[in-house]
Amino acid sequence: CPCPLPSGDTALSRLVRRLLSARRSLDLCLFSFSCPLLARAVQLLHRRGVRVRLVTDAQYMGLHGSQIGRLRHAGIQVRHDQHSGYMHHKFAIVDRRILITGSLNWTTQAIQSNRENVLVVEDAEYVKAFQDEFERIWEEYNPANYSFF
Repeated sequence: CPCPLPSGDTALSRLVRRLLSARRSLDLCLFSFSCPLLARAVQLLHRRGVRVRLVTDAQYMGLHGSQIGRLRHAGIQVRHDQHSGYMHHKFAIVDRRILITGSLNWTTQAIQSNRENVLVVEDAEYVKAFQDEFERIWEEYNPANYSFF
């Protein structure tokens, strides 16, 4: 990869390796996404032909430093909430078989300074529950379903 991705054995490099293991799909449901390193990994997957879908919170996607616009510009499908309250989930599903979840917002601040947790699960029952939630939200946030009146 010509882009600088984390090397060595750090929590971030382990997360990136899990993400880059995707061969078919990556579904992301993230409250906040401003970490350029993670955005580069997601873009790399998209360029490899992995289907990437991202659900995020509307209020946070436009904040300074957000990577959402960059990902959209790269051709990645993005959907966001249309109502009050936060879309506060923080999980990723790799190839419908690996669940990555926890308190971590995908921000540089969270990665470098916060006390966060990330859990990686390869149990089909847990993955299915999160995949079902992703699909439900993905459909709910489909722009074809928006009501403007």
